[in-house]
Amino acid sequence: MVIAAQAARLEAEAKARNAEAEVRARELLIEQMKFAIAKLRHERYGHSSERSAVLEQLELRLADMEEDASQAEAAAQMAAAAAARQKITVQAFERRRPARRPLPKHLPRERIVYPSPSACPCCGGVLRKLGEDVTETLELIPRQWKVIQHVREKFSCRSCEAVTQPPAPSHPIARGRAGPGLLAHILFAKYGLHLPLNRQSAVYAREGIELDVSTLADWVGASAATLMPLVEAIRAHVFAAERIHADDTTVPVLAKGKTRTGRLWTYVRDDRPFGGRDPPAAAFFYSPDRSAKHPEQHLASYAGLMQADAYAGFNRLYGAARKPGPIIEAACWAHARRKFFDLARLAKAPIAIEAVKRIDTLFAIEREINGLAPQERLIVRNERSRPLVLALERWLREQRARLSSQSKVAKAIAYSLTRWVALMRFLDDGRLCMSNNAPSVRSGRLRSAATTGPSRAPTKAGAAPPRSTR
Repeated sequence: MVIAAQAARLEAEAKARNAEAEVRARELLIEQMKFAIAKLRHERYGHSSERSAVLEQLELRLADMEEDASQAEAAAQMAAAAAARQKITVQAFERRRPARRPLPKHLPRERIVYPSPSACPCCGGVLRKLGEDVTETLELIPRQWKVIQHVREKFSCRSCEAVTQPPAPSHPIARGRAGPGLLAHILFAKYGLHLPLNRQSAVYAREGIELDVSTLADWVGASAATLMPLVEAIRAHVFAAERIHADDTTVPVLAKGKTRTGRLWTYVRDDRPFGGRDPPAAAFFYSPDRSAKHPEQHLASYAGLMQADAYAGFNRLYGAARKPGPIIEAACWAHARRKFFDLARLAKAPIAIEAVKRIDTLFAIEREINGLAPQERLIVRNERSRPLVLALERWLREQRARLSSQSKVAKAIAYSLTRWVALMRFLDDGRLCMSNNAPSVRSGRLRSAATTGPSRAPTKAGAAPPRSTR
């Protein structure tokens, strides 16, 4: 019996130690994962699509690891409790808890007051309230489905027997049995949450509402047609701008037995960097490929300033003989900087490091003048930025002459020098920005997104889905 008790004690202690070691190992992995995620978030440059994909995968792995860590912690606590029941002293391991944020103040509060005794349980005397302890928990009320009956009563005149009835109410879509709230929810789930219609149909079925995929698809198509005047108005507003941003990104599209890559073209109007009062807006177009004919069709009626990357498909748009007029190219310094930044970060190339420092100085000046009138921006640029740009050009040409044409640093320099005229254009026009990255508003001031990375905008009916159906 003594030997058996000792064996049980040793086994319980071993289980507790193993559980604690597993928790500590998972804690270390979680901290490493959080560091990797934070590092990716702070990387301001690099290929955004690759960075976004890696970041999403790391965040998914982090969530799984935190779930496993909680499970391991619970197992360690149960092992410690089991050891305690056998009168074995094993110190329980407590995982470091994440910081708890306060519950949102804007949410309504429901008070549940637990009944107190009417008299003192010790002596039966009269009780008086000293205060109260309040513990808050966050709760979710499941959504409720309901049918709204639109009743139009009929009345007849006793004198002339004329029949009177209120007109039929307006519905978002013709012959639609879905209310505006339901339609908005379906569209947001599809384009904002990337939830395909077949999954939505399955979710609704589990809630007792049978909505076929064909019905949902009919509602989505009818809603898109209803919203088209708004889409056209936004596009007209964007292409009426003096200056626009242009860019495209990949969109995985589900096809039969495979996934093919489409393109989402984005054209942004944002006059805030040069003090414009017109509201910012973005127009979106989808195409199955990246052929030059697509931006040429999108921009057929536009003539003015365009900030864009070095995509060759834009070249015909910059032609002097183009109708209704040429588009003036303004090259992106963020793309030029990225060529050097990758070499500075990975290869520690001294020339690349120096180039990044010089370009960052220009971006720092731009952050100071964001939101000023065009003429004020030009004054600052001529006084401070132009000398730096001219010195940078001379320095780049000197470095290029010393390097082999096969050198990666030489290729990065050539990328900038071949586009130098378009890169310098911001010095002569206060409406232009240094980069194609749309500005962002931080603390009431405009801040160039060149320091935070570009943002991906929604499609015409919601957010750009990472996986879209045709």
